[in-house]
Amino acid sequence: MIPVCEPVLDGNEAAYVAECIASGWVSSAGKFVTQFEEMFAAYCGVPYGVACSSGTTALHMAMVALGIGAGDEVIIPDFTLIASANTVIQTGARPVLVDVDRATWCIDPARIEDAITPRTRAIMVVHMYGHPCDMRAIGAIAARHNLVVVEDCAEAHGSEVDGQRVGSFGAVGCFSFYGNKTLTTGEGGMVVCSDPAIAERLRLLRNQGFREPRFVHDVVGFNYRLTNMQAAIGVAQTERADAKVARKRWIADRYCERLAHDPDLTLPIEAPWAKNTYWMYGVLLGDRYPDKETAMARLKADGIDTRSFFCPMHLQPVFRDHDGSNPAYPSVDVDHPVSADLWTRGLYLPTGLNLTEAQIDESASKLLALKGSA
Repeated sequence: MIPVCEPVLDGNEAAYVAECIASGWVSSAGKFVTQFEEMFAAYCGVPYGVACSSGTTALHMAMVALGIGAGDEVIIPDFTLIASANTVIQTGARPVLVDVDRATWCIDPARIEDAITPRTRAIMVVHMYGHPCDMRAIGAIAARHNLVVVEDCAEAHGSEVDGQRVGSFGAVGCFSFYGNKTLTTGEGGMVVCSDPAIAERLRLLRNQGFREPRFVHDVVGFNYRLTNMQAAIGVAQTERADAKVARKRWIADRYCERLAHDPDLTLPIEAPWAKNTYWMYGVLLGDRYPDKETAMARLKADGIDTRSFFCPMHLQPVFRDHDGSNPAYPSVDVDHPVSADLWTRGLYLPTGLNLTEAQIDESASKLLALKGSA
């Protein structure tokens, strides 16, 4: 079976983790946490990084640090992982859904202003599958309406807009280092930012609100810490970040060479202003292919593992079937046709960093062999 993705730990990971064990600094205290924060923030082009336990906790902690809460609204893309909506709801605010752009699969700037109300506090952008959002257009909208921008960069390590790395455009940029991400610590996350006051607030919230005198608290915080051993892996991963991004782009180029001739497949794009890092190489199946579920099952039987695109928020049962008693749940009574189409037709192919050219050939050829077998 060719897997969708496997972590690649081919640098100094083992040596740095061994150093943690030898030193005894295995929890959140230790030099690697600070080193990881500084290295990754510099990689993103910002001065501050605050490591935490996951990309989800990064989003939640960031919005709390920005003062987003009950009664507020946060605009998010309808097509995203449910963590985007969940973390807004967990602050007490309400996600407002906006459809995505048909070409980039990212939130459509042309639809954002129609969703703004007097309660809107923020726009959460999600750089989808490695392609960045149109941050120039979104930044202009946010400035006109005095809104903060939260970047969900969980799938977009190293992606760029006009040469500037994602995570450096919004008030905060939130990253995941889950096992299938381009850079991984197994589990883990980070918030990057340029404002020292936000960074200080994030560090306070991450660690149960601890400050001097110890055990006397004036803020409700969280246990969102990252361990020193995870950070040690993160340092080793960040040392090889450029090579990992280059490998992802090489994999995408190979897929494009093999699939671009088929007009019944829609392939991921790279906008002229963007650098797409192709976290996952996704395709949309045309009418001459089997439906998505059938295609995925046949590919799996033939040794090719795949994954479906995300289910849009307006189609999620948790939001459609609730009794209306939670005012923080998003409205799902409006159709978002682009998001729905991506869910219906989209799947991604094996895109792991250790994928060989022969495996790319095999994955592409077996996908193409499904054409006409609907």
